[in-house]
Amino acid sequence: MTNPTLTRSPSTWHNGLDRVTHVSWPWRITWAYLIVMLFLPTAAMILKASTLAPADIWRIATDPVALSTYNVTFVTALIASGINGVAGLVVAWVLVRYTFPFKRIIDAAVDLPFALPTAVAGLTIASVYSSNGWIGSLLAPLGITVSFSRLGVGVAMIFISLPFVVRTVQPVLQDLEPELEEAAWCLGASRWQTFWRVVLPPLLPAVLTGIALGFARAVGEYGSVVIVASNIPFKDLIAPVLVFQRLEQYDYAGATVIGTVLLVASLVVLLIINILQAWGRRYDV
Repeated sequence: MTNPTLTRSPSTWHNGLDRVTHVSWPWRITWAYLIVMLFLPTAAMILKASTLAPADIWRIATDPVALSTYNVTFVTALIASGINGVAGLVVAWVLVRYTFPFKRIIDAAVDLPFALPTAVAGLTIASVYSSNGWIGSLLAPLGITVSFSRLGVGVAMIFISLPFVVRTVQPVLQDLEPELEEAAWCLGASRWQTFWRVVLPPLLPAVLTGIALGFARAVGEYGSVVIVASNIPFKDLIAPVLVFQRLEQYDYAGATVIGTVLLVASLVVLLIINILQAWGRRYDV
């Protein structure tokens, strides 16, 4: 029997070769850039951690100090992103639905955590929330300490992750047709019923996506937290700071293992974001 692959005409082979050799330059640049800037560094860190024995990896990853940093990092980031989920939705609602003086300035100020260096943000938060700061002096008589505590870590995470929710929800809210709300009102629905049953369902995927993005950003935050926290183990030490401390001690294996744990957590968050985005397409027209 004749092999089908040997009976192809020269033009068929020529067309296949053209598809391989005539790949567009944007396609080549995209893959080259992603490989050099994203895939190779990620693979290098994973391979570095894999050089250790599984027992050593488990010992480093489950060290009591490391476990305490996971608790501070992930739990605090989850609480901060949840708070921003509510606050960011309210801020986006006000910016879209209300007209007031200096609206554009306030709208632009939402992006301030993106432009402000994280070290400056940490210094500002530590100053404002210190015992003699503008806000900290009001909380001190109540026995509430923000700066150099886990609460300060949460405040810093809230500050740097707020724009993600606002900027994710804002365009969806702008595209929402007011006629849907007016129709619900004409049918006898109250404002709260209209919000929960008409407005919130199409906004919810965007809110959850913003929360996931803010959570991922808060987990990887270093510059502001290292200033506003006391960085004491079992108190307010976060995982990124622990990685830096291990590097200062020339414990490259420990830093790599903890960094890999953070990498896996980030990949899980990215997977959740993709699922939420796919869910949000149900409301696309």
